[in-house]
Amino acid sequence: METRALKVELLSLGARVPVRIKGRKAGAGPAAGGMFIIGDTVANVATQSWFVAQSPYHLAFAHGRYRLMKNGEFVTEVRFPTAKFQTLKTAEGIPYYKIALLHGMDCLATTTIQTCVYWNTPLRCRFCAIELSLQSGATIAKKTPEQLAEVARAAKLLDQVTHVTLTTGTTATPDKGIEHLVTVARAIKTATGLPIHVQFEPPKDLTIIDRLADTVDTVGIHVESFDRTVQSAITPCKANIPLEQYIEAWKRSVSIFGESQVSSFVIAGLGEHDESIIEGSRLLAELGVYPFIVPLRPIGGSMLEHKRPPSPERMRPLFETVADILRETGVSWQKCKAGCVKCRACSALPDYE
Repeated sequence: METRALKVELLSLGARVPVRIKGRKAGAGPAAGGMFIIGDTVANVATQSWFVAQSPYHLAFAHGRYRLMKNGEFVTEVRFPTAKFQTLKTAEGIPYYKIALLHGMDCLATTTIQTCVYWNTPLRCRFCAIELSLQSGATIAKKTPEQLAEVARAAKLLDQVTHVTLTTGTTATPDKGIEHLVTVARAIKTATGLPIHVQFEPPKDLTIIDRLADTVDTVGIHVESFDRTVQSAITPCKANIPLEQYIEAWKRSVSIFGESQVSSFVIAGLGEHDESIIEGSRLLAELGVYPFIVPLRPIGGSMLEHKRPPSPERMRPLFETVADILRETGVSWQKCKAGCVKCRACSALPDYE
């Protein structure tokens, strides 16, 4: 099986693994999984969700190596990223892994504010698990610029991290959390010089995005779904934002950061039709925005924990079709300077370009 087709299967089906490599349990993005390095790509593979028990894939350890098996037959060898910096602590005794983690092969990632204004309201995103990791003690509520600069320096020195991803729960302030992202990004940039990606909800005052121009290299403004019915049911907080506001935010961001430096997560498996993903991806690509298509990752404790991800048979044609759109428009993961698109772990779309 070719590597990209295997990656699609793993993203959709997950894999059974030994307890010691199950990965993080919760968070703001696709969690409940671990990073698999397969050939020249990396995949964020579900290892903890309920459906993993039914996966034909499992890892076997023999002769010092991990072997990926499908229905008992050898498929390929798998490696795992290592993160020496995650064994360290701050002077205050906070473990570095509670401040930031290694994502993919070489990306340092963190949720700078681990709370969200929508969490305890009917507007909460149904797939999100942002505050579950906080409740479990796996992270801290708000990371300071000083903490993240310290961890980023160590990650660059010890693990050759090449870029940084900063997310945030939406705050109750008009800037939606962007001001804290600016402060944190500036500290990291000063300490390391690394390319930085940040993600945020589009503010009503789009000029706030301009505050990121001097310290940030790429941004993510995530619509999640172009199906308004699905949005209303699954991401009601985002359904309250007119699509036109997203479009204007994408346009402004492209004008600041450039083509292929702006992205939007588009989740497959929320109840939408394929056409909404394809046409939404075309809209994004024609704006110069990368449509980062990911299959739903049901996370234990989230409102969608019992859902099943879309099948590989559905995801492969989606990736192929949208990859054609990317080639037509010139938008590409290979141009992206930092963030989820550059990391590639959560989507096979870059592998299909």
